[in-house]
Amino acid sequence: MSEIAGVTQRLARHVVTTRWENIPSAVRHQAKRSLMNFFAVALAGCRTGPVDIALRSLAEFSGGRQATIVGRRERIDALSAAFLNAAGANVHDYCDTHVRTVIHPTAPVAPALLALAELRRVSGPDFLLAFILGNEIQARIGLAISPSHYSRGWHITSTCGVFGAASGAGKLRGLDEQRIVWALGTAATQSAGLCECLGTAAKSVSVGNAARNGLWSALLAERGFDGPPEPLAGAQGYFRALAETPDLSLVTAGLGDNWEIMATSYKPYPCGFVIHPVLDCVLDWRRDNPVTEVARVVVRGNPLLGARADRPDVSTGRESQVSMQHAVAVALLTGRAGIAQFTDACARDPEVLALRSKVELVRDPAFATIAAEVDITTGDGKVHRMSQTAARGSDVNPMSDRGLEQKLRVAAAGWDNRHDIDPLINAIWTLDSSADVSGLASLAVPAA
Repeated sequence: MSEIAGVTQRLARHVVTTRWENIPSAVRHQAKRSLMNFFAVALAGCRTGPVDIALRSLAEFSGGRQATIVGRRERIDALSAAFLNAAGANVHDYCDTHVRTVIHPTAPVAPALLALAELRRVSGPDFLLAFILGNEIQARIGLAISPSHYSRGWHITSTCGVFGAASGAGKLRGLDEQRIVWALGTAATQSAGLCECLGTAAKSVSVGNAARNGLWSALLAERGFDGPPEPLAGAQGYFRALAETPDLSLVTAGLGDNWEIMATSYKPYPCGFVIHPVLDCVLDWRRDNPVTEVARVVVRGNPLLGARADRPDVSTGRESQVSMQHAVAVALLTGRAGIAQFTDACARDPEVLALRSKVELVRDPAFATIAAEVDITTGDGKVHRMSQTAARGSDVNPMSDRGLEQKLRVAAAGWDNRHDIDPLINAIWTLDSSADVSGLASLAVPAA
């Protein structure tokens, strides 16, 4: 481990000393884009089976009606709302991605801050500042341990997201430097999440806990609940306990000058981000060849594509979201890659199964995670080659503001086509002039 004294303290100091005036306009706008995307994916996931089950379980032990569950009329205590909104935002694997770490940054942070904003009055600029800082802290910690952390099987959204929620909530509550360190310490001891759970409802537990436990860590620190002075880089701290050899320079290099939220990508497809450049190729080809027989498909991509999505034999919708073979097959058959293409029924469709068996993967480190090449051999023996150097929605090929609005409109209409989502869209774009954001999440709930 490269030694840098006081890593946690330096992060805490950054959280405490950064002011709204220090945030560039482009970063402020990107934060609004992330929130637009958050509400889209949370609405898409708010009534799925895992969220329904978790709500019934948590409601048994919750006497509170403090906070909104995005897209639902039920209310619950703030900690449980943070859990449910984070789980719902991530359940379809449709949320934003920090490209270098593959952290889904908004799902753990925004729900914690939204819940807190319903407990105590919060202005729009304060909310956005806390959100940006929470995003920054979790990304910096993730950068220091990527890609080894993810490769070992840790679900980095959850294990780093808890720090984002803790630091963002701590900023919103005005904690001093010592208390931010304490909050990060309590978050560190609750950091958990396994990639083995991807494709199952269990994945949602660690994402939900990242938001809930991060918020709780800040609230505990606010009341004087202390922790170690160096929970991240201490002798038996977070990095060493997880057998990491982090590059600690990445935690603090350019802190305050470079903003990791600018490296955020927004997904056009509800599946693992590493699959997206493949889908770009396949959908473009299918649009021009809607009835052509496909005999074989060879995909070349980054080794992470293989590690995360080389799953030819899946049988559930959840599993299909992290199956490159399924994504290719269903896109070729339907010409689409939306939520309907990643359901249990679609994963078990005989035609999809037959075509999945014709899809091969070649792992090639020469490809970036946002790039891929696809060779489709048709029934007449011809080979059609497509390539994508930067997936749609990636930080270098970004989704437009209008595209993000449309993603939210589609998600809202998916549950209730009478839901007028324009007030929420307008509220997000004007957050920096809002004196009170306590009603923001409620705008995502359809009227009775």
